[in-house]
Amino acid sequence: MRSPKDFFRPLAVGAPAPVREVPFRPSRMIHFFDPGNEKMAAKVPDIAPTVDVLLGNLEDAVAADRKEAARSGLVKVAKATDLGDTQLWTRINSLDSPWALDDLLTLVTEIGDKLDVIMVPKVEGAEDIHYVDRLLAQLEAKAGIQRPILVHAILETATGVANVEEIAGASPRMQGISLGPADLAASRRMKTTRVGGGHPGYLVREDPHGADGSAPRATFQQDLWHYTLARMVDACAAHGILPYYGPFGDIKDTTACEDQFRNAFLLGCVGAWSLHPVQIAIAKRVFSPSPADVAWARKVIDAMGDGTGAVMIDGKMQDDATYKQCQVVAQLADALAARDPELRDAYAAAEKE
Repeated sequence: MRSPKDFFRPLAVGAPAPVREVPFRPSRMIHFFDPGNEKMAAKVPDIAPTVDVLLGNLEDAVAADRKEAARSGLVKVAKATDLGDTQLWTRINSLDSPWALDDLLTLVTEIGDKLDVIMVPKVEGAEDIHYVDRLLAQLEAKAGIQRPILVHAILETATGVANVEEIAGASPRMQGISLGPADLAASRRMKTTRVGGGHPGYLVREDPHGADGSAPRATFQQDLWHYTLARMVDACAAHGILPYYGPFGDIKDTTACEDQFRNAFLLGCVGAWSLHPVQIAIAKRVFSPSPADVAWARKVIDAMGDGTGAVMIDGKMQDDATYKQCQVVAQLADALAARDPELRDAYAAAEKE
């Protein structure tokens, strides 16, 4: 076991010092694109300003015979495009694949200064993060990278869920964790072929009623992912990293997508994946607190002063716990307003009402 004193020392001579706190940057949507698809890559300059995170995908959505093209395409896009305040992430291939090592060797040495986060799929335990951690330190030192590239894990196996707490705390590089529902469903042998979202067969039914119990009984669809998402959020919060909902595969069902994203937001997630441009606006709307909520949060904070004691505001009791809840909302609003002029104006207008 490593000594806590060594945890924040570089893992390679010449590598940058590890971060002591994950910097919070707006990441309401992690927008995936295939860098090996020339038409899609050509749209990057137009899409980048509309998203918080742009992710060059090298993994499952890229066919085996196109892996090298996707990798070189991402290098080309990163070198040729000024992304401004938009973060650049990549999802490398899984660590048990023949492409993962070359993904890291190429990307860190050629565009490591442009990469903010490397997403690692199918993480099963702390050992996977330790491997990537050490290798990144060596490559950063070799390439002269001045700041550490952070790591994001995808939770998509039953073993990963069982080890989620140790994954979250495996390295100072850990930026966050995303739920990967499709692969997780297969790993668990769940009987659903959907990518995220609920299932009409996963429900509860009200008790029988009527004289003979034959009256129609209402049913309510349940959330297949609530347990896993809640456990992931707790693990992330305990280790000071950020939780995300993953993909919602039914692009046409924007209503269900918004519902799933909102559930994740309310539970503690800071963002979700967007697989199609239509989901960008949904994630932006859902993972930004409403102007009314922000105005209320600031009202409570102003009334509470140092946050101690209890006060009544509009007939509602407020104390140190609600003060902390309101700080979460207000601080998120401040971070988003600094990036999004429309939100900044909406928040300012709501406070004046």
